[in-house]
Amino acid sequence: MTSLPKFSSLEAVSALTADLPSYDSAAAEAAVARQNTLTKPPGSLGRLEELAVFMAGWRGTAQPEINKAQAIVFAGNHGICAQGVNPFPQEVTHQMVANFKAGGAAINQLCKVAGADLSVVALDLDNPTQDFTTSRAMTESECLAAMQAGADAVDPEADILVLGEMGIGNSTTAAALAHAVFGGEARAWVGRGTGSDDEGVRRKADVVSRAVTLHGSAEKMEILQAVGGREQAAICGAVLAARALRIPVMLDGYICTASVAPLHATDSGLLDHCLVGHASAEPGHHLLLDGMGKEAVLDFKMALGEGSGAALALNILRGALACHNGMATFAEAGVSDA
Repeated sequence: MTSLPKFSSLEAVSALTADLPSYDSAAAEAAVARQNTLTKPPGSLGRLEELAVFMAGWRGTAQPEINKAQAIVFAGNHGICAQGVNPFPQEVTHQMVANFKAGGAAINQLCKVAGADLSVVALDLDNPTQDFTTSRAMTESECLAAMQAGADAVDPEADILVLGEMGIGNSTTAAALAHAVFGGEARAWVGRGTGSDDEGVRRKADVVSRAVTLHGSAEKMEILQAVGGREQAAICGAVLAARALRIPVMLDGYICTASVAPLHATDSGLLDHCLVGHASAEPGHHLLLDGMGKEAVLDFKMALGEGSGAALALNILRGALACHNGMATFAEAGVSDA
């Protein structure tokens, strides 16, 4: 097994690709061969078949199972809130972390239904990142520490990793990350987040535009340091650790997907083991999915965050594997496949 990454510098992330496990084509081909023997017309289960083969390739077995599903919500606070980009105070991040731990949030209920073990990792909530319209959001050491916290939170025994986030102001952070990586107009990446009105959306777009102009020289993982947050950095670290362990990842919606945009900018192959659980109601998410060449598992018009869409999509993934592993073949059922 590949050892878990230790993040010594942001520049070193670029060199990780060569040392990380790749897709097991032989296991995937064996999974396809099994699909073709099951008691159904070929391809009739559509994307469920694709998901089963995806899991086979990353778990390295023709009949993968989810015996242990891990869900992690990373939480952080953001200096960009000084620009008035959010209608809620940052204390809400603390309060929601307490709610997660008490079992009272949507993600708690969805993890119970999906059979996922949930943990919450709060990242220095009393020390928000810097306002990225005036300086980089984090020092390199702060960014690396958050990445390492994310990597260290991954359970090596997990068969699937579900990722979510919480942080007042982080829809603006997500828009800045997406805009910095994929360009276009700042306004295209900005949505209402937790309830911004039209003026709030205009303010967010202006903030994102100014920030990306200020940090225009940042490239690849430096973008994460420049306009990201601690929870975004932790998500990147968790994604890389999961790759080292051959654990597929189910990302949540816009903020989670934007969190890994710097990994995509560094090497798009770093996200090959990642699924996106749902297409967020935030308008920038569809642009982001197109830019990354990914298709969400679900589109339920959700925009809650917390990992809620990813946890819901885990049920679909379980269904895909139940059919893949549990259905009879034509020979076993005595059904003619002619």
